[in-house]
Amino acid sequence: MRVGFIGLGKMGRPMAGNVLKAGFAMAVHNRSRAAVDALVAAGARAAASPAAVATASDVVLTCLPTPDSVEEVYLGAAGLIPHARAGHLLVDHSTVGPDLSRRLAAAAGERGAAFLDAPVSGGVAGAEAGTLTIMVGGDAAAFERALPVLQTMGQRVRHVGPSGHGSIVKLVNQLLVGIHSAAAAEAMLLAAKAGADPRVVHDVVSTSFGASTIFNRNAPLYVQRDFDRGTNISLLAKDMGLILDLARQLGLRSLLACIADQVLAEARAEGLAERDIAALVLPLERLAGVEIAAPPAD
Repeated sequence: MRVGFIGLGKMGRPMAGNVLKAGFAMAVHNRSRAAVDALVAAGARAAASPAAVATASDVVLTCLPTPDSVEEVYLGAAGLIPHARAGHLLVDHSTVGPDLSRRLAAAAGERGAAFLDAPVSGGVAGAEAGTLTIMVGGDAAAFERALPVLQTMGQRVRHVGPSGHGSIVKLVNQLLVGIHSAAAAEAMLLAAKAGADPRVVHDVVSTSFGASTIFNRNAPLYVQRDFDRGTNISLLAKDMGLILDLARQLGLRSLLACIADQVLAEARAEGLAERDIAALVLPLERLAGVEIAAPPAD
């Protein structure tokens, strides 16, 4: 099976690397050349355009930053779908709204190809380790065809329903990521302002009902002042916009999503768009006049 990969950013490059390590022949394309060159050095073949990737591949995987970039790669004049052929399998790992996923599935079907929306969760660390959770929407038979490739990148690969449902599940996940990121920052700020040792607070809460994956990830980063990990604020803000769009379509108020969106907007306004999501705490610290830090040693 020949595999193509388009979009070699923080997530895409290690994901593509794991597919390549598993022994699949691979063609790769990316707007910037450095990531392509690194994979070519590992045995991949460079392709000049999405169309060239389509020609060279049986299965094409994409991992792109925005809905606009997904539309261009799939539907543009040199895109995947205009150059798809019968039997082609197209798999999108990007975070987009379900309407776009369904539209791409329908367009691929008109060419005799299959499309799966297969967003991922687990961050850069999960992409590097090949331990991502992959939530896949689309035809069940197409999912089974894609599974050997997906399992090189993910520890838990789950078919979640028809086209668009992978994107729905990912947006649910991102809604919780946004809310928990804001809540973790506010909770640890409360502790610091009240004089508690944030290391102790994290240690106790991490095994209590109030814990979450995001709390357990971010709370130590506040203390370490480590705000340059993997998932950046601008991408989560983009996801919150997609979540609020979907909520409006469904007639939902989504009050907590609105609050998380506001916290993200404040962080972006302070120039933190490309910092890790843990950096959401920085504007809150400034307003509170306190820094979440370990107390000085005696």
